Amino acid sequence: MIEQGQKLPAVTLSELTKDGMVTHEVAELFANKKAVLFAVPGAFTPTCSEQHLPGYVVNADKLKAKGVDLIACVAVNDAFVMKAWGDDQNASEIMMLADGDGSFTKALGLEMDTAGFGGLRSQRYAMIIDNGVVTQLNVEEPQSFEVSNAETILDSL
Repeated sequence: MIEQGQKLPAVTLSELTKDGMVTHEVAELFANKKAVLFAVPGAFTPTCSEQHLPGYVVNADKLKAKGVDLIACVAVNDAFVMKAWGDDQNASEIMMLADGDGSFTKALGLEMDTAGFGGLRSQRYAMIIDNGVVTQLNVEEPQSFEVSNAETILDSL
């Protein structure tokens, strides 16, 4: 599993924007920025839609006021699903990133197998990133939502 002080892996993530599909090199996306990246097991799932993403939507301005340049959500879903979920949640301040094949999640060592629920998915976590380096990593225990929420990350900045 990735640890604090380590650089993010050199992989790509996708985003569906109003201008079409964009492929982001992770190293470039997080270079020269202070960022918060949080991961959810799946778009449109209960905890993710009722608490996790909404917390970041509500606290986006507070996070940016503390020097965060980029707030991003990632899931092992495709970019079309991530865009639809972001639109549904009014998440205009959040970059909705797709890890369609799970390569980013696997490179971080934060994958989990949900078997019949969805197969390979991401564990729930949040990290603070400074110029591509993880400075804080909060990984949830299975079935928990205590350390990756926006309020906890806000208190950590």
